Amino acid sequence: MKTIYKKLLFLFLLLPFSMLAQNTLSGTVVDKATGQPIPGVNVNVQGAPSGTSTGFDGNYQLSNVKSGNKIVVSFIGYKTETITYNGQKTLNISLEEDTNQLKEVVVQVGYGTVKKKDATGAVTVLTAKDFNKGPVTSADQMIQGRVAGLQIINGGGSPGADPVVRIRSGSSLSASNDPLYVIDGVPVASGGVEGGRNPLSTINQNDIESVSVLKDASATAIYGSRASNGVIIITTKKGKAGDIKISYNGNFQVSEVTDKVDALSSGQFRDFVAANGTAAQQALVGQANTNWQDEIYRTAMGTDQNISASGGSDNIAYRASVGYTNLNGVLLRDNFERTTLGVSLTGDFLDKHLKVQVNNNTSIINSNYSNTGAVGAAVGFDPTQPVKNADGSYFQWMTSPTEFNQLAGKNPVAMINQQDNLGTFYRSIGNIQFDYKLHFLPELKAVANFGYDQMNGRGYGGTHPDYLFGLKGSGYNNSYENIEKRNNKVMDLYLNYNKKIEAIDTQLDITGGYTYQDFREEKNKSSYNYENDTNTVELFTPTHINLQSFFGRANFTVSDKYLVTLSLRHDGTSRFTEENRWSNFPAASVAWKLNEESFLRDVSAISSLKLRGGWGITGQQNIGVSYPSIPLYLGSNSAAQYQIGNTFYTTYRPQPYNSNLKWEETTTINVGLDFGLFNNRITGTADVYKRTTDDLLLYAQNPAFFGFSNYDNYNIGSIENKGIELSAEVVPVQNNNLEWRIGGNVTFQDSKITKLTTTQDNTPGFDVGSISGGTGNTIQNHQVGYAPNSFYVYEQAYGADGKPLDGVFVDRNKDGIVNADDRYRFHKPAADVFYGFYTSLTYKNWDMSMNWRGSWGNYMYNNVDSGNGTYNTVLIRQTDLANGVENLLETGFKQGSDFQLHSDYYVQDASFVRLDNIAVGYTFNQKIKGISMLKLTAAAQNVLTITKYDGLNPEISGGIDNNIYPRPITFTLGLNANF
Repeated sequence: MKTIYKKLLFLFLLLPFSMLAQNTLSGTVVDKATGQPIPGVNVNVQGAPSGTSTGFDGNYQLSNVKSGNKIVVSFIGYKTETITYNGQKTLNISLEEDTNQLKEVVVQVGYGTVKKKDATGAVTVLTAKDFNKGPVTSADQMIQGRVAGLQIINGGGSPGADPVVRIRSGSSLSASNDPLYVIDGVPVASGGVEGGRNPLSTINQNDIESVSVLKDASATAIYGSRASNGVIIITTKKGKAGDIKISYNGNFQVSEVTDKVDALSSGQFRDFVAANGTAAQQALVGQANTNWQDEIYRTAMGTDQNISASGGSDNIAYRASVGYTNLNGVLLRDNFERTTLGVSLTGDFLDKHLKVQVNNNTSIINSNYSNTGAVGAAVGFDPTQPVKNADGSYFQWMTSPTEFNQLAGKNPVAMINQQDNLGTFYRSIGNIQFDYKLHFLPELKAVANFGYDQMNGRGYGGTHPDYLFGLKGSGYNNSYENIEKRNNKVMDLYLNYNKKIEAIDTQLDITGGYTYQDFREEKNKSSYNYENDTNTVELFTPTHINLQSFFGRANFTVSDKYLVTLSLRHDGTSRFTEENRWSNFPAASVAWKLNEESFLRDVSAISSLKLRGGWGITGQQNIGVSYPSIPLYLGSNSAAQYQIGNTFYTTYRPQPYNSNLKWEETTTINVGLDFGLFNNRITGTADVYKRTTDDLLLYAQNPAFFGFSNYDNYNIGSIENKGIELSAEVVPVQNNNLEWRIGGNVTFQDSKITKLTTTQDNTPGFDVGSISGGTGNTIQNHQVGYAPNSFYVYEQAYGADGKPLDGVFVDRNKDGIVNADDRYRFHKPAADVFYGFYTSLTYKNWDMSMNWRGSWGNYMYNNVDSGNGTYNTVLIRQTDLANGVENLLETGFKQGSDFQLHSDYYVQDASFVRLDNIAVGYTFNQKIKGISMLKLTAAAQNVLTITKYDGLNPEISGGIDNNIYPRPITFTLGLNANF
């Protein structure tokens, strides 16, 4: 008995020590890429029968932990972390997405989803970890340079400016080359309305969960008539079950112009006029030293703020967000102000047989469109004149005290401050979708989706009363107002049958349905002339376009190795007559998972290996006009009415039309390979494609005495696109403290016109690409055997010193005279190669990312130099002076002419390499009451450009540089917090 008592006493004495040896551990688990807390993560001691899990805020508390224990942290879709406990009180953990498990993540495709590993088409999916970091305000900036075959060209430096987005070069010459955008199941209308900016900027970038880019016809044909230029599917964030979670994202931005056009300085200008001007012109030189570009540009500041709340119960989840953006442009008065509201509700009912999703994204944008004409005016205005006169009025060229010089340039600062161009824009995109899984046949699902895309815009403004001193003919105190409404409604009804047949080890996924989309547009334009007291109203008839389709798709997966996808869409459009209204768009694709075969299954170095092949046909009918195939009459505006007696009558004139118009069709063949090596530490994709577009919808010139216009729409010719796309990502280092990722993509592309109206050699083709200088001049041409928009120029002759000879050009056809027959096609604006490169480094709480982009083989016509680079640019009249660019001192070109404007001297290599974004972030470990995550980020955008091009920006859509709004460098300081 005494022995028992002694043992009990010994155990009692040890109890405090054992309690001291067992501690309680707490911390937060977050997503490594986004810093967002992860609820439901399992946290336990290795070998222990039970543990704990994180709450909605990512926090956990684990009891009875001993020094030396292995703490195991795991969650579906993430790599499991095992950490040795060394007595610390707090342990915060960042989980990284598991690339292998990500292969199981579903990819949004037309009218359904597919596992990424089972995709048979050329599809790229980007999520939060892939998006560009830094000062982005729209979806296009988030994915720029990140997808092979996808080229996004900024529309200039104005905040919210429209980008040009092209997937595999675009397939048309005159019809739209924009991809189809699908936002939360709603195929949205392309373009904007009066008063609006970039349509992609209407979606708050903080609300975007993922972006899927569908590139080949086997992936896009299910969208039929609108998918010939690819599809971009944007999915917004949804709520998850759990207590309410609040997230805040905010930043402050500063932007500045780093490069300006090389206009003559005041000193150079004085010397030039003194050496070359007449006595009258020399007398016009002023005493000021004004850099007009410095006067119109400023250091711009802005802010972007967003807050969201999400949560839910077992059967209902919600998310709501509010965003506010206010960005000044570097051009005086330029401003972009946006307010966004996003709402998402998801409900599961009837024992999870009925799923209801409701989404809405609404934005209100107020814009001050500063007069961008001042950009060119600042290059061409006399630098020896002051901004303002001694009396405080703006300097302008005058022919007398009561008459301004109508031929002379206008004061750039006055153009900005005395002219208003304002806009208000409202857009709401929403849908409600019902997914019902039949009780008696759960493999069959019925889906009904009802969506809308509504845009209202108002552009308005005018000139101030003191513009050009309020003199006759100045347009002072005039005003205008343009109102536009666009309403797009969509209805999708389809059935989906998904079942695995075990007997043949085959998964069936079959979809069939009907879609209806309706577009309506109304316009109202009016202008008021104060001096004449007249109000002019433009007459616009409301337009209506209707698209209807029947579609079907079947996916077969055999033994999880062999995959087949077949689809067919029967499309109809109201744009064409009944005889040509409907067309069929089939597609087929196959894939083979080589790594699942016995001869590769045991090769540990190969994580995944899939060979793909696809073929399909897509259509195009978007040519910008609503009724191109039926005869219509256009009423005159109020300024063009016909007077009979005291009554004014509206006149009507016939509009051009072509009742034989039909679908433009694009056929694509694609072969691809997806691979993952060494436990997916190396992953990549390779694609080779050929795309042929027939029956091109081309806006072409009518024969003499034919039709009701000089031009009309026709189905003319063919174009061929070929390309190779390569992308890869490597993870050289990956451990608990350090991760380094390197990735990139490169696209080789080639486009050629193979057929036009006339296919004989040496025919003129179609002139396109308007330029400034002269009247009606163009610099590009469509012709068989050449790339679209090839530059069509004269060959400049050069002297022994290597300088161009003024007015001397090569007689290429050697007929003894230099004329239009000697023009030739010289390079093209489209790049032969474009690429993107990125790297990201995470060390403990620090992270850094950097993105580069570039292109090779693209050329630019420097219209800034050609339009401002001759002596007579400066000395054109005896009554006023204009400035020129430094290039005129290099060339010595005296007189501007059609030959000079079309010289190949101005077609310049615009290949470039650009550091687009660089960002550095720090996530704080210190616990702050109520805050589960706190991260500070510093970033810069448009940091560095390396190029041989003489102009400001080597990356301009269309290849014609004509005083584009310069892109500034932008610095951002951002804060992210979760509560």
